[in-house]
Amino acid sequence: MLERFIILGATGDLTARYLLPALVELRQQGLLPDGIWIGVGREAMTNEEFRKSLANRLAEHRPDLPEATREEVVSWLEYRQADVTNHHDLQAIIGQATGQSAVYLALPPAVHEPVLKTLASIPMCQHSRIVIEKPFGQDLASAKRLNGIIRSAFAESTVFRMDHFLGMQTVQNILGLRFGNRVFEYLWNREHIERVEIVWDETVALEGRAGYYDATGALRDMVQNHLLQLLCVVAMEVPVSLDERDFRDRKVDVLRAVRRLTPEEIVTNTTRGRYTAGQIGERRVPSYVEEEGVDPGRGTETFAQVRLFVDNWRWAGVPFVLRTGKALARDRHEVMVVFRPVPHLAFSQGHPRPNYLRLRLNPDRVELGLNLNGLSAPLDQLDQAKLAADFPPQELSAYARLLLDVFEGNAVLSIRGDEAEESWRIVEPIQRAWAEGAVPLLEYPAGSTGPDFKQ
Repeated sequence: MLERFIILGATGDLTARYLLPALVELRQQGLLPDGIWIGVGREAMTNEEFRKSLANRLAEHRPDLPEATREEVVSWLEYRQADVTNHHDLQAIIGQATGQSAVYLALPPAVHEPVLKTLASIPMCQHSRIVIEKPFGQDLASAKRLNGIIRSAFAESTVFRMDHFLGMQTVQNILGLRFGNRVFEYLWNREHIERVEIVWDETVALEGRAGYYDATGALRDMVQNHLLQLLCVVAMEVPVSLDERDFRDRKVDVLRAVRRLTPEEIVTNTTRGRYTAGQIGERRVPSYVEEEGVDPGRGTETFAQVRLFVDNWRWAGVPFVLRTGKALARDRHEVMVVFRPVPHLAFSQGHPRPNYLRLRLNPDRVELGLNLNGLSAPLDQLDQAKLAADFPPQELSAYARLLLDVFEGNAVLSIRGDEAEESWRIVEPIQRAWAEGAVPLLEYPAGSTGPDFKQ
């Protein structure tokens, strides 16, 4: 077991909103031993001030967690003020450990490179586990540089590139649904599937995250990592096993097969947008460019849709539509598999609704749409019935599940270095074309269904 868990950037939103609640969950389940958890930041504060700040924010974000457990975990926290890019500052903190530590980079992507260089220069770190929050790099070149630094000092098995979507219950259940049921795996190919939609629509707007989001945008924040990971799980071949190597090899195979869009294809297969002022329920939402901390000149998108194709035997010609947006009319978090129509319909009704398999990610639910005889005219028409199963809430949140993997040294749900580079290979041409204005930045009112996009 690790001796220390060190969070670089511990005063940021990620620690209070996700990492600390995950530690409390693990403690509540008896999976977290007594320990020293060190938070590192630039701000000057005492241990007591740090603990009080996080206790308040923990109570705000996760009041459902037992108060006694929250207080216990917070009492272990220690704070160190440091420049995370400074060798001597980090040496003074990490060098105190006698056993193995985990160092979590809860930091903006722009500082990952200097921080990793600093960690690589500290001998003690080479025996530690390094955890890197997404996105990994800002483009393909930077991802390759980060991987080069990592290879020079760390074993790949000790590096955890986080994507908390892989810790979600329904995402993992895609594997069980596909590989544990003969009926679905038999149909899971271009002969039977017409298209796949991978959607993460949100009603939330910027929510005070301009410092990160305005420099990132929807394409890099969601498509490059989360949604491409979902594509991998949906499209991968059957692995020999679900161990670290076999599982990640098959995901890389998918990414390598994704077609790199040409400039002409980018124009016809991608859509980007940005929300204007509008109403979401009882909430009045200002225009994105009016949000505090936003630089309108950046042209940051809050909506991204990309149509991709996996050029292999199983999926040739099947479109995978990846879509995400903020400040939309409703939350829609799901993978939707739409099956092809039957080759001949004996019923007089012309076009029944397509069969589909919907995997909802929040809340967790599996739904199958089937056509059955209609009640009023059973020999003439079809009605669609839904067969659905709701999953109980998962015992551990996605972050808690992945942190447990870090503590246990299990990297199967971590992103491998070549996997991160392949994701950038897909997204970078789109990112470049959008920056050059090849695809217009459309506007959509907050509370709408988004901009007019291409099907």
